[in-house]
Amino acid sequence: MERLYSKLKKYSESDFYPFHMPGHKRNTTLIESKLPFDIDITEIDGFDNLHHANDILKNLQERAASLYHAEETHYLVNGSTSGILSAILGCTSKGGTILMARNCHKSVYHAVYMNELHPIYLYPKFYSDMELCGEIMLEDVEKALEDYPNIQAVVITSPTYEGILSDVESIAKIVHRKSIPLIVDEAHGAHFGMHSYFPENSNKKGADVVIHSLHKTLPSLTQTALIHMNGKYVNRCKVRKYLQIFQTSSPSYVFMASIDECIRVLEGKKQKLFDYYTYYLDEMRKKLYKLKYFVLLESEEFDRSKIIISVKNISNMTGKDLYRILLENYHLQMEMAAGDYIVAMTSIGDTNEGFNRFVDALFEIEDKIKYFDSQKKYRIHFQIPKQEQCYSSYEIEELRKEISTDFVFWNDAKGKISLEYAYLYPPGVPIIVPGERISEEAANLIQEYERMGFEIQGINVENKVEVWINE
Repeated sequence: MERLYSKLKKYSESDFYPFHMPGHKRNTTLIESKLPFDIDITEIDGFDNLHHANDILKNLQERAASLYHAEETHYLVNGSTSGILSAILGCTSKGGTILMARNCHKSVYHAVYMNELHPIYLYPKFYSDMELCGEIMLEDVEKALEDYPNIQAVVITSPTYEGILSDVESIAKIVHRKSIPLIVDEAHGAHFGMHSYFPENSNKKGADVVIHSLHKTLPSLTQTALIHMNGKYVNRCKVRKYLQIFQTSSPSYVFMASIDECIRVLEGKKQKLFDYYTYYLDEMRKKLYKLKYFVLLESEEFDRSKIIISVKNISNMTGKDLYRILLENYHLQMEMAAGDYIVAMTSIGDTNEGFNRFVDALFEIEDKIKYFDSQKKYRIHFQIPKQEQCYSSYEIEELRKEISTDFVFWNDAKGKISLEYAYLYPPGVPIIVPGERISEEAANLIQEYERMGFEIQGINVENKVEVWINE
């Protein structure tokens, strides 16, 4: 049987270049530390305990809070997911009501299920010209809070997987009028506030709970993240309790050392590192503006570390096609592909040589466009379909005991209540949620993705979804 280490070692020595997370980009010269086995310990004397930090780990978390302008910060070694679960369960009561962006990560939906919450959805604006989900609109937040006075917390994602930003500062002011907390999944914005090229982070914009995935856009090991708490609307004791529940009782000191090294590098070298990175990133973006057929997408409020290349002007190419060409012909691994675009993630771990390889590849592919012939081309727009939420995910799970269910093809699922999630991963945003009545638009969208070769996750039977059939 092949050893994982041997495979990883072989891959690290290849010429595959990572335009994807984690943020260290296998750049071993970036952080001058050797990990991991010789420093892999448990909670021995002199090394503190993450769940009851009062010594070195307490000091390190305070250091991270200072860097991120937060009142209180905790290390996460189970990824941003553990922070999101802890934040939502800590800010709501069982069976309560939560206002959440419909394009939240699946971990938010899992928290809703675990606390038996009733979700009220905020649908993001849709940019039809770019075919991207946009920001959460202020008027939608305001109206929902007026219409549903029992809302206990608000959750949004900013930036999104594609780098779209919402007006966190204004949303926080609206939410605070109701004396409830705003939770911001800023997992993809751990680099915010580190340089003037990027926005400030949500701690400085009034958010009550902010979650950052260090490993996504900064030089830290996969699975490392931070949760920050601010202000008076968060039950901090309750959030801390859930952090102890959702995080392993044997937190990795290798992971925590990685977080510490990342914070230390940012404290000591962030200006130099980000000056270098943003200069070459900006130079690359200037070159990409000159593409003839591909389009560099960006909105007015946008995280410029994300490179979104659209193929919408090329009649015989999909985002999946471009993804495969870059991978197979140029050994450039993208973060994700969508119907009409790809996402390349960048960070301070990148090199100018890597940026140039990406630019050169795209221009070379453009030169060959007239010779390219794809067997399939579907023009799809990932605008999250608005569907009737008949039951919460918890309620539908309880109803399973007394209803008849079956796995049906998507064509036969239209109009029926789903018992499963359906989503692409990445980005992990559900197209269908348990308890929703499956719309024709949603069923057609999933079928289009399947025809394009995307894997639909969340379902238990390929090409089918479990539904309530005797409703």
